Amino acid sequence: MKNSTHSRLKFFLGFILIMVLFTACAEVTPIDECVTTEPAGFLSGLWHGIIAPVSFFISLLDSDVAIYAVNNNGGWYDFGFVIGAGILFGGGCKASCKK
Repeated sequence: MKNSTHSRLKFFLGFILIMVLFTACAEVTPIDECVTTEPAGFLSGLWHGIIAPVSFFISLLDSDVAIYAVNNNGGWYDFGFVIGAGILFGGGCKASCKK
């Protein structure tokens, strides 16, 4: 029983550490700069999809943080975002595995 509690504590602390490290990755571009810069493409969408849970959590605490780039190039950004979120959550393979 003690070993189970110890491993859960280690998992929880590791999860918190990863969440704190990812908070440095969630940034917001001011809307004035966003309009003049190049639109976010596939790779930006992929990255934003991977850090979406962290960005969502921070967006609850800070209204200046968004989980989706306003200035994106459309379909390729959306595709990257979905792939990134799928990578993070295990994709369809995890859902299809039987227990």
